[in-house]
Amino acid sequence: MGIHHFFTSLNDLERIIRCPGRFKFEEHNVAAHSWKVSQYAMFFATLEEMNGATVDWKSLYEKTINHDFAEVFIGDIKTPVKHASPELKQMLAHVEEKMMEKFIIDEIPEQFQDIFFARMKEGKDGSLEGLLLEFADKLDQFYESFAELKRGNSDKEFVVIYRNALSKILQLPLPNSIAYFREIILQDAINEETHIDLQTLTHEILNENR
Repeated sequence: MGIHHFFTSLNDLERIIRCPGRFKFEEHNVAAHSWKVSQYAMFFATLEEMNGATVDWKSLYEKTINHDFAEVFIGDIKTPVKHASPELKQMLAHVEEKMMEKFIIDEIPEQFQDIFFARMKEGKDGSLEGLLLEFADKLDQFYESFAELKRGNSDKEFVVIYRNALSKILQLPLPNSIAYFREIILQDAINEETHIDLQTLTHEILNENR
């Protein structure tokens, strides 16, 4: 079916709900997540560039927009399941990679296949763009869980997601971006009125990650 099938498959990403099986005040889908991740990454890449870094913008946008396309094949697997063991995480990544390869070979016209193989590979690597993707991906987890806790969602899973996302953000080797997030954005977030005591929880996580 060619590139037409690729374009129509993008609609499927709108129907894949993140954090499935949990009550949520707000539902989020994978397509919207990818767009938000690209926006977060664009802002913090600008910040890094203003502090002297050289950003490969083409690579950044390709990594962020495409980073979860493989979920069209296996859906959004719950984070606790995905990270239950290193072996399981590696197996799931292998399945995604092989299904992505098959899709490209079967559906993408041959003259574009090498480009798609490069664009659809795992984007979280040691490059600046890969680190910004990882930061932006965790930042969306932070905001999604923050929104649920702010409105009083008592499901403890969102406390776990909030804690894990914030901890991983604070540990990333992006000192300029992390400092801005920690000193400005995070302070604005915890100053909002919330149904759950996010200030105490957030300060606890900050103290754990000094």
